[in-house]
Amino acid sequence: MATLETGDAKASETSQPTPLCHDSGKSIDDRVSDLLSRMTVAEKAGQLFQDMIIMGPGGTFAGPSPDFGFVGTEEVLQHKLMTHFNLLGPITDAKVTAEWYNSLQRYVLERTRLGIPVTLSTDPRNHFSENIGTGFRAGTMSLWPETLGFAALRDADLVEKFADIARREYLAVGLRLALHPQADLSTEYRWARIGLTFGEDAQLAGDLVQAYIRGFQGKQLGKEGVATMTKHFPGGGPQMNGEDPHFAYGREQAYPGKNSDYHLLPFMKAIEAGASQIMPYYGMPVGTEYEEVGFAFNKEIITGLLKNKMGFGGIVCSDWGLITDAQILGQDMPARAWGCEALSEEERILKILDAGCDQFGGESRPELIVNLVKDGLIPESRLDESVRKLLREKFTLGLFDNPFVDADAAAAVVGNAEFVKEGKMAQRKSYTLLTNKNNVLPLGEADIKTKSVYIEGIKPSVAEARGLKVTSSPSEADIALLRLRCPYEPRPGGFEAHFHAGSLEYPAQERVRQSKIYRKVPMSIVDVYLDRPAVIPEIADQSNALLVSFGSSDDAFLDVVFGADGIGPQGKLPFDLPSSMEAVMKSREDVPFDTEAPSFHFGHGLTYKD
Repeated sequence: MATLETGDAKASETSQPTPLCHDSGKSIDDRVSDLLSRMTVAEKAGQLFQDMIIMGPGGTFAGPSPDFGFVGTEEVLQHKLMTHFNLLGPITDAKVTAEWYNSLQRYVLERTRLGIPVTLSTDPRNHFSENIGTGFRAGTMSLWPETLGFAALRDADLVEKFADIARREYLAVGLRLALHPQADLSTEYRWARIGLTFGEDAQLAGDLVQAYIRGFQGKQLGKEGVATMTKHFPGGGPQMNGEDPHFAYGREQAYPGKNSDYHLLPFMKAIEAGASQIMPYYGMPVGTEYEEVGFAFNKEIITGLLKNKMGFGGIVCSDWGLITDAQILGQDMPARAWGCEALSEEERILKILDAGCDQFGGESRPELIVNLVKDGLIPESRLDESVRKLLREKFTLGLFDNPFVDADAAAAVVGNAEFVKEGKMAQRKSYTLLTNKNNVLPLGEADIKTKSVYIEGIKPSVAEARGLKVTSSPSEADIALLRLRCPYEPRPGGFEAHFHAGSLEYPAQERVRQSKIYRKVPMSIVDVYLDRPAVIPEIADQSNALLVSFGSSDDAFLDVVFGADGIGPQGKLPFDLPSSMEAVMKSREDVPFDTEAPSFHFGHGLTYKD
């Protein structure tokens, strides 16, 4: 493929930039201005796109991948002149990942005219969830509960400690931009993205978002910091009927309670904490004073509200895939240009830039911008406005001074014993105890070894390693230990199936199956992993003890059940648990705590001392 060179005089230059932009003794503003003055339109256009990138086997450069629409490493670096990438897939070898990252930086230094360093970004990585569109399992990194678990603990200091540990692990392998935290509020309980929020209460979420940003960025972003991209402005929680706007049926965001300001509160806190970047969501507001187009296309939202009214001066990066139709994991995915479907690709770019966004997420189409400048539809000065911000962040992070990492040291930092220990303790503490009839918990670990135990959702090897006598038949068991997933309705499609959506109660057949276990087994202890607020009053009624968790291992569950080392559940619910789906469907999408007669209220959580 031909390069994006524009054919102007600057494009023909082969000399390296003068030392000013690489001179750390000069101010960042001077260095940015110097570099910007030397860039071609094609080089500027490349900065305005951030797309996924894949590491090839053994740390090699990956070629094109139809699963993710990736066009190949060398193509995006040398021909599309891009320098911002979102790393896909779990990190299973920190040293190999660090070496691959260094090879990216070496490539752009040696093979591109200006040697602008790469900024490598990532969705959350230190948790249990796995979804190509939202986050990845921890791999070799320290493993912590989802952010809902931090909300359950109400501990801003712990959130800051977690973010600081994650920052150090990110730095070790070259990750310099966190595509998180997720500051959305869980006011529509069916929404598939609740698991990575801080729950339903705006004040709590705002406080924890601030702690999260402090841990990653420090008091002021610098060379040891990881920039954060707070999302999804102006709050993705109020999705109509809880459907997600990755998909056309979920494109509408509704405010029947006229409560949009409530959803802005965590973003105001993020801005106060110095959030470097903000991402607007896919959804389009309906029934409001705003234009009914996706938020990144919406000038009243991005420029009028976020920039002018709320005073945000950082980088605004769109959510992924607003311009180009694509295919992800074999599923056709139209561009999420909600309300702007009739616009051409070029018209979508113009509208997003006019709205005030600085960068296009999930796209590798800088040639469109080059053509728009050539045709006089975008002034080069508009590119400069956004490129200046993007370059400034690279200088602030120290990437121009030293873009490389110590690959040998990476393995010693990522997933080290102290970090892993802290993550395991957080998993245990974040357990939330909803019922404990006759104080059956904690169980005596010595006593239970004389009894037969029926297990679900626990690896038999883990149970047997604890000395439990496992039986496969509930009728032969003295105790049942069940680890269940939050209910959802499976969706089709290679990509869509990863989003847990729809009903929050178990199907009738599953409720009957569980009920038989509770009747047959004298004592049943249940743990439900909540990535959304489940409708489970029948489990609370029929089991002897009901715990909920937000990302934890089997060993963490058994430690809590046995009260090992004095560890007991310390969590408090980060949202209400509704009593019925009827109550959920009657509630207003934008209003917190709006379901009638919830089974358990926000803040409920017992301890073994209660």
